[in-house]
Amino acid sequence: MNDFQKFLSDIFLWIEGVAALIAFCYFKRLKGQHWRYFIYYLIIIFICEVIGKWGGEYISFSKTKYYNYIVIPFQFIFFYWLYAVKSFKDKRLFVILSLLYIISFILSRLFFKESKVYFSFSYTFGCLLLMFLVIKEYYNQVNSINILNFHENRMFYINLGVTLFYIGTLPFLTFYSLLRAYIQIWNIYFDYFLVSGIVMYVLFSISFIWGKQSS
Repeated sequence: MNDFQKFLSDIFLWIEGVAALIAFCYFKRLKGQHWRYFIYYLIIIFICEVIGKWGGEYISFSKTKYYNYIVIPFQFIFFYWLYAVKSFKDKRLFVILSLLYIISFILSRLFFKESKVYFSFSYTFGCLLLMFLVIKEYYNQVNSINILNFHENRMFYINLGVTLFYIGTLPFLTFYSLLRAYIQIWNIYFDYFLVSGIVMYVLFSISFIWGKQSS
């Protein structure tokens, strides 16, 4: 990473921490609402990122396996739950998407074990499933009777953040190893990865500040 990317990487981490802190400040106000689980999610992700950044100084572990086996699957499964169960009220959809994602993991292990793009298949497939939920959420929002009050809908900010980061960086992370051969293109995508991640967590913070309590 160059100096600018290192700066963005540090900002990314601390913006995650700020988002978790802002969310925690709304904990009491969201008593009995599923948004409390989103607060837990933000706190857990921040802790995971701290471990990923500095944990290696105290415990020897593979960061690649840590993110691919723990952090990334946790993120996908949580968002499947948030969209399918809480936004669409469809537990069956959550189960189906989760099972499909888990199967993609098994297939990755069986057929791409020695490949440089080993985890690209499961990540790409997981992201495509998330894209389906994102598009469905946009459709529901556009056709909602409350469309004029979209700025009060927490899912609007969350969906926008997920779109910019997960969907926007899909080509980069899918072809990560291949793009390394084209360093200028890789750097542009990596800059976008960091900036979009920062924007996503800013939007997550805004979802608590501007979002309607009952949304």
